Amino acid sequence: MKPIVAIVGRPNVGKSTLFNQIGKRRVSIVDDMPGITRDRIYMDAEWLNHEFTLIDTGGIEFINERENMSQLIRLQARLAIDEADAIIFVVDGRAGIQEDDAQIAAGLRRTKKPILLAVNKTDSPERENFIYEFYQLGLGDPFGISASNALGLGDLLDALTTSFEKLPDTADDKEDDEIAIAVIGRPNVGKSSIVNKILGEDRVIVSNVPGTTRDAIDTHFAENNTKFMLIDTAGMRKKGKIDLPVEHYSVIRSLRAIDRADVVLMMIDASAGITEQDKKIAGYAHNAGKGTVIIVNKWDIFPDKNDKSTLRFTDDLRRELPFLQYAPVLYASALTGQRINRVTELVKFVVEQQNMRIQTSVLNELMRDAQAVNPPPSHKGKQLKIYFVTQAAIKPPRFVIFVNDAELMHFSYLRFIENRLRETFGFEGTPLKFVVKNRREDEEES
Repeated sequence: MKPIVAIVGRPNVGKSTLFNQIGKRRVSIVDDMPGITRDRIYMDAEWLNHEFTLIDTGGIEFINERENMSQLIRLQARLAIDEADAIIFVVDGRAGIQEDDAQIAAGLRRTKKPILLAVNKTDSPERENFIYEFYQLGLGDPFGISASNALGLGDLLDALTTSFEKLPDTADDKEDDEIAIAVIGRPNVGKSSIVNKILGEDRVIVSNVPGTTRDAIDTHFAENNTKFMLIDTAGMRKKGKIDLPVEHYSVIRSLRAIDRADVVLMMIDASAGITEQDKKIAGYAHNAGKGTVIIVNKWDIFPDKNDKSTLRFTDDLRRELPFLQYAPVLYASALTGQRINRVTELVKFVVEQQNMRIQTSVLNELMRDAQAVNPPPSHKGKQLKIYFVTQAAIKPPRFVIFVNDAELMHFSYLRFIENRLRETFGFEGTPLKFVVKNRREDEEES
């Protein structure tokens, strides 16, 4: 599993700028106004073949301790720190040590986790002398960096990835012939309840308090000669953590479970509808190439239900989660057990779809027919030519398309190709990946 790295610090010290530089793409909003980043934002990053998940957090303030938003941001940062394997603590080299820096450092020292102290805004030789002051925080050697100019990041990331070697072994105990299922979703959508119903017994403690579950619980079981490993997105909270208020944001906890799974059960609360947090969690599963089954839970208490309710709700799902058009939807109730008996069969079906291989000759015949119906696009008088298509991988199915000029492949035409593949072969419940490569027309097909 990829290590999780949290970036923390006071407001306006450059956390989001550093986050974007490491990830090499602009994700967090960067602004001079303190407090612009309020919830936790995540993305996958890589340094010298070391992959990790990076978490951006809102600025931690203690001066405005009574303000609700400051309290919420501090809570989210604490949650990110709790979930992280390593922490980058960003301070402002121009401003020097502030009272909040000292309080944050004291809390970080208690975590016993690898802490990398990044002294930002040291982008000149004179300012490099400022970093020595930060030894007072008791977090080891500070790293002088300039996040906006990407200066000093190499040494920081070298030290970060070296710290991964000291992390405890998290080897997966999944057997080769098991299907790993992760139950994911926001707090209080019924994840633990559906785990209990699938297993047929209360192996996971259930609570109606959002955020009760914490660390992943793996349960192995068999059904009709098929072995499964069920990953609840979390187990009971550690002592001392149960006093946290309601969690409005909870993406991080699902990441590890998704990475380990073959298929995810994306839980949606029928009574709450589709939220922004649902989109974040489902989007990570899609980008990770995992098979997905959407389970609309609490369908037994959905208000004003009629014979068109499922159609309308499914339309809403397809509109709000357009990247999951391929995912089957099951309307269920973990409380009453309604349709829960269909879950494992749906999972097995999605696994079959993930593992489907299409012969190259069949693929290319389909591609010729598709081009006859909808010719490839052209740009500035040059038309895209598709020479050859082959399937390179499964779980998820990945197709390599050889063309005369990859830049001519418009995303809309790639979507057309995907739709034709799905219409012909199904691929239900699994994302499809495409790689478009240039090749000369006279190269031999192989």
